[in-house]
Amino acid sequence: MNTPDFDKAKFRKTLGQFATGVTVITTLGADERRVGVTVSSFNSLSMNPPMILWSLGKSAYSLPAFQQADFFNVHVLGAEQGALSRCFSNPGADKFNGIKTQKGLGGAPVLPEHAALFECKTAHLYEGGDHIIIVGEVIKFSCNNTTPLVFHRGQYRGIDSLA
Repeated sequence: MNTPDFDKAKFRKTLGQFATGVTVITTLGADERRVGVTVSSFNSLSMNPPMILWSLGKSAYSLPAFQQADFFNVHVLGAEQGALSRCFSNPGADKFNGIKTQKGLGGAPVLPEHAALFECKTAHLYEGGDHIIIVGEVIKFSCNNTTPLVFHRGQYRGIDSLA
């Protein structure tokens, strides 16, 4: 419920108290163009079948590509990948410039480094206020013994810096 006295800045600051992991989610657009975006709204959903979910703003330039994609990849970033996260959060940048990717399921690009990787088939799209909630069935996954990148109070942090 958004009332006239609802303080959006205070709400955002309050949400910032919840430390989240940082992901880069990639897919292949209808024009075979690689598409990627930084996302912190990533969560596990189900073990059977294995499913995850994330959300993307309705105003995001990359939204049509993800709405039409059959497959996407979720890369959980490592603690040293803050620059990569910033790159993929910039809407005007050539996000894949200088990054050699491999082809995952359906051709969706796989970044060379990550703390964890989930290769997913799009299962559902749901309305969620000013976002679209995307549910993926996990087809393949892998992880590395890497400390994850964390976002807390508007900043990238290491796990130890939260203690």
